[in-house]
Amino acid sequence: MEKVVIVTGAGRGIGAAIARQAAAGGYAVAVNYRSDEAAAEALVAAIRGSGGRAAAIQADVALEAEVAQLFARAEEELGPVTALVNNAGITGRIARFTETDPATIEAVFRTNVYGTMHCCRAAIDAFRRSGARGVIVNLSSVAAATGSPREYVHYAASKAAVETFTLGLARELAPEGIRVCAVAPGSTLTGIHAAAGEPGRPARVAPAIPMGRLATPDEIAEAVMWMLSPAASYVTGTTLRCAGGL
Repeated sequence: MEKVVIVTGAGRGIGAAIARQAAAGGYAVAVNYRSDEAAAEALVAAIRGSGGRAAAIQADVALEAEVAQLFARAEEELGPVTALVNNAGITGRIARFTETDPATIEAVFRTNVYGTMHCCRAAIDAFRRSGARGVIVNLSSVAAATGSPREYVHYAASKAAVETFTLGLARELAPEGIRVCAVAPGSTLTGIHAAAGEPGRPARVAPAIPMGRLATPDEIAEAVMWMLSPAASYVTGTTLRCAGGL
């Protein structure tokens, strides 16, 4: 069976790095995006230009109906799905918890938690239909351990939920040979800092990281690819922290 992976939120940043490395590793890649069609199509063109197979598929993972359409299109265009990387995530604006709009908190949980759950449910159905011993890798964050006070406590809480969900689901699915793991990046050089309202955040937080710098998206993608690989065949229910020592 050909390896087919869906990477959510794959148009830019960590998701794009995962998609590129997955394609280089022999996966056909469904590049999911919510709004930046141009970035997703450019990535797909680059993958195809290197001899890989990829398709850009729009879907908001916070909406279960759109997730169903994402999986249906991925299977139609690329074949049975054998792996899923739940990368799509949002933080909202940097602020103290009491200054954070409740609508922002709800949106973060709908994407980060509900979106991860919707995609996992669809992936499990796909694995069972095809008989694949599939692999799911959920993107958490070191924020789940630090709490991110004075920045985005709500986001940290959403990622803690992802880690607990990963553990429980992994134990449920282990008898079927389906693995579920997570990777928890530390601060990474992506556009997420500007989107949260502080483009200069990397320079501010770097001194607090034992390694003294932020991660590159490719460094996080390498950890995800290891979790997807046969080298991690006895690893499930585990969150791998990739955070420069935090």
